[in-house]
This record gives sequence, structure tokens and C-alpha cells, in this order.
Amino acid sequence: MDLELISFKLCPFMQPSVITLLQNKVEHRITYIDINDPPHWFDELSPTGEVPILRVNNDQVIFESSVINEYINEANNCGMMPDDPMQRALHRSWIQYCGSFFGDLFNLIGGKDEAAVEDIEYDILEKLDRVEALKSDASCFSSEELSLTDTAFAALFMRLDLLKAGRDILDNHRYPKLSAWSQHLLSLDSVKNSVVPEFPQMYLGMVNMREGYISQNL
Repeated sequence: MDLELISFKLCPFMQPSVITLLQNKVEHRITYIDINDPPHWFDELSPTGEVPILRVNNDQVIFESSVINEYINEANNCGMMPDDPMQRALHRSWIQYCGSFFGDLFNLIGGKDEAAVEDIEYDILEKLDRVEALKSDASCFSSEELSLTDTAFAALFMRLDLLKAGRDILDNHRYPKLSAWSQHLLSLDSVKNSVVPEFPQMYLGMVNMREGYISQNL
């Protein structure tokens, strides 16, 4: 099976699928595009004009990040979702919940003063409180085995870790379980290698380009 992921280098929604592929040693290719000036062939492939997309055997195209990741998991028998329908639905719910953080983060790094940053940060902290309340003591989301939910949150934790100098959102005292979870996920080779080597510099460069309040402390 020929699998080609197509997205841009800073995309948080492709990263979970890359983690799944690397964790399970599934052969794949990644094609990076300029999201601000996508090639014509991308417009023809993506029904929504959004990334990521997964091209399978050069003819079928799957879109929507969580659908892509579930397809990779199922097509390659990765076993990264629970067998029980209720537990599987709960995992899907928290994957969607995780996705909502990235818009908040984008707004956070664009906040022009302390008051604006605090308002956005308040909403992020409230969301993290909910996750901390349900998180078990397991090293991964709900067990000792990596799940698709872990791959989603790994992308979030990586960005929060890079922002730590400017804003330590994932405070160890307020979020002991999430902090331990983050440290575990970020230590995995499949997570470390799920982004390009220059990702930290690119991400912080993007933060600085936004010229927000947080960039002053990075």
C-alpha cells in the first residue's frame, strides 16, 4: 500500500498520523506544501482545500485528520483504539476535544498584551482542567499502550513545551497528571521524529512573526 501524507511542516493535525505511522513502522511518504500558496494539484485533490490529506495508492484521497488517523490504524491493524464501542467513542470525543486547543493557541500567541493573553489562557486552562480530572495514572491516555488519543495530545504537548519560556501553561502543580503524560509522550522516538528537525525553530519563528505579548519572553 502506497501512503502519501500531504500537509505543511507546522501542521498540528498531520502530526498524529505521522506518530501512528512511525510507532507501527508503516511505510509512507510525506509531501510538504506551502499552505499559503498551494500547488494546483493540491486544490484538485483536497475537497475542502484544507490539510492534511492522505493519498492512498495514488488514486484514493482521504481527508479530515481524525479520519486519516483511524484509517491508518485500521488498515494496518495497529490496534491503537479500544475494542469496546463505548470506549472507542470516548476516545474519539477526546480527540475532537484536543483539536479545539490549536485555535486557542493560535489566538494566544497573537495576544497583544497581558490582559488579552490572560483571557485566552483562562479558556485553555479550563479545558485542561477537564482533561486533568479524567486522566488516569497510566503513562498514556487510558492505559500503558499508545492510542490515537495520545497521538493527538502529543502534538498539543509539543507546542505547549516550546511555549514554556513565554507562558508555562502546563504547570506541574496544577496539572501533575497531564505533565507526567506530556513528558512520557515527548520522550518517545515516534513523537520526536514526527516533525521535521527544524520544527522548534520554525514554530518559534512563527510565534515571533505574530509579534504577540508572549514572543517578548521567548
